[in-house]
Amino acid sequence: MLNLLPTNGNSLKRKNDTEASGEAKKLRTDPEVPTSSPEARSTANAVLRERFGLNAFRLKQEAAIARLLDGESSVVVFPTGGGKSLCYQVPALCFKILDKERGERQGKGEQGITLVVSPLIALMKDQVDALHRKGISAAVMDSTKTKEEYLQTVDAMRNGTLDILYCAPERLNNEGFVASMANVPGGVRLLAVDEAHCISEWGHSFRPDYLKVARFAKEIQAERVICLTATATPSVAQDVCRAFDIPEEGLFRTSTYRSNLRLHAQSYLSKKDSYPKLRAFLKAYHGSTIIYVTQQKQTEELAGQLRTHGFKARHFHAGMDKIEKTHCQEAFMKANDMIVVATIAFGMGIDKANIRSVVHYAAPSSLESYSQEIGRAGRDGLESQCMLYLCADDLHLRESFARGDLPSKSSVRRLLQDVFKLHPSPAPENHIEANFNQQSREFDIKANALGNIYAQLELRFNLLRATTPKYTKYSYKSLKNTEWDKSPAASALRKVTTKARTLSHVDLDRAFQRTSVSRNDLVAKLNSWHDSHLIDLQTTGVVNVFRVMGKWPPSKAEAEKIVDELYEDMEGREQQELNRMDQVMGLITGEACFARSLAEHFGDSLPGNAQECGHCTYCETHTAVKQLVPPPRPWDAAAWNEVLAACPDRDDPRYLARVAFGIGSPRVTAAKLGKHAVFGSMEDHDFKVCI
Repeated sequence: MLNLLPTNGNSLKRKNDTEASGEAKKLRTDPEVPTSSPEARSTANAVLRERFGLNAFRLKQEAAIARLLDGESSVVVFPTGGGKSLCYQVPALCFKILDKERGERQGKGEQGITLVVSPLIALMKDQVDALHRKGISAAVMDSTKTKEEYLQTVDAMRNGTLDILYCAPERLNNEGFVASMANVPGGVRLLAVDEAHCISEWGHSFRPDYLKVARFAKEIQAERVICLTATATPSVAQDVCRAFDIPEEGLFRTSTYRSNLRLHAQSYLSKKDSYPKLRAFLKAYHGSTIIYVTQQKQTEELAGQLRTHGFKARHFHAGMDKIEKTHCQEAFMKANDMIVVATIAFGMGIDKANIRSVVHYAAPSSLESYSQEIGRAGRDGLESQCMLYLCADDLHLRESFARGDLPSKSSVRRLLQDVFKLHPSPAPENHIEANFNQQSREFDIKANALGNIYAQLELRFNLLRATTPKYTKYSYKSLKNTEWDKSPAASALRKVTTKARTLSHVDLDRAFQRTSVSRNDLVAKLNSWHDSHLIDLQTTGVVNVFRVMGKWPPSKAEAEKIVDELYEDMEGREQQELNRMDQVMGLITGEACFARSLAEHFGDSLPGNAQECGHCTYCETHTAVKQLVPPPRPWDAAAWNEVLAACPDRDDPRYLARVAFGIGSPRVTAAKLGKHAVFGSMEDHDFKVCI
């Protein structure tokens, strides 16, 4: 697998660096609270009481915060509900107080900010709303903000009135944002990296864009960094520490074991067998319950079934509109007997202490996901139930998800040929453009996989660097007359503007070709009119832009080497996803305590190195749960011939296998095969045989 971690030249150097090496077998014992001034610890405790209404820190929170206030960086591995957000929110408020007590940074706007990078936009907005209710100045920088909201946030940063700013990792590709963070008055006092396991190539949610965070931290000269995650195995924790040059003593973790959670599992051949057991479980265990399923349609179907049997059940998934989601979340927070049937989209940011049961009606995709989701139960410390139904019907669905992102090797080859051919031997510092939506359809590569390919061309091969994306379509609604503006840019815009009923559409590319005015100046003029309330500007059609950093491969053979390395890595990731499924199966069907096996996965152990928790399915029965799997189906030649008949273009074996197995892709969608009878008709066959 490719090593995408930044090299030492791009990493963040800090005091007392130590080199992380070797594969950790177990996470180390946490250090004592690091040495820091009594005033810093006193200030942190005062902020906790006065601003957050809490009497004392929990577990290792104070240790991690004390290290930050001492000017060092930290990695925090706390389970779901362990209070990770306080580890950066409290220091963010302490900086100004300590500055004032020490007579430092007292000029206007010199206090700096705390910047939080998180992939969860909805969760960021929830946290900002919660901070506002506490009178804390915070904001989110994302694409949904209006120009006015953006300018208000920028003004707050300049004036020193903004304490915490949240953004998504993709924002770090915006050159203007990077420059503004590098020059923010007072600097970035603390960079908090949420969901930090995304940095690690071994993590269950690896995102190459996250690797750029370490480079970003160096470029903006962040004073200190805190990385936070609920799910870090020893190797993942090592990767995170290494990416930011954080020594071992900067790693803080708490036990993954929760003694009040009862982990249970049962195995069935089909859902028709498991549904009666689910009803019996819900009748036996009352209280707020989350039931996790795999697909959006399953949330609605199962919630409907439960309602017909008298249960107070609602559904939740990412495809619902915002109002529906909000109503469901609010109802769940208020009720003590409500059941929510949901995809993994539900639960992030749900701060409800008395969830009595978490049910996995389908096997989770990984032990990390399982740990995170059951961690939402019983935060009040009372006994809570965690039931997993292992069903043979779900296995092919999980496999299709695991195999869904890997395109064919020929698709990757054609993509790179297109990039290198359209932009032959560009000089360094030139720019190239990529329309991901168009490339995804043309080369049958899903968006995630396409983003990973470009990230590797940037981080592994040093050929490109992502810069600020641009829009392809600009339209505006006139609010006031702009005819008085006789500037070259305004004149050029008028020549290429087409008026419709309510909107005027601007062809920037044609304006650039017909005049000497640069595209940047044209965009700046439109933004200036918008800021002056002369027009209401609307932009659509994002195109990714990359700066060329190195020379293209000089021959087909050299280009093929890049294809080989990229594809080997992609195949490795597919196998990792399949292995994670096997790990879930291994925990449930193994001859060992569930809680102990889960703890060991994260480099942890049960209290006192106990071998059994005493209250999981295995400990209660000392019998392994059997994975019920129907016998393998012999090759169905007739079904395969029907797949071939439905697919006149047979140039890609993986494409044909996807159709047979029921795995969607851009090409499958374009061919309108998703609803064809052959789609998924061979889902009970071996995918490799289909290929």
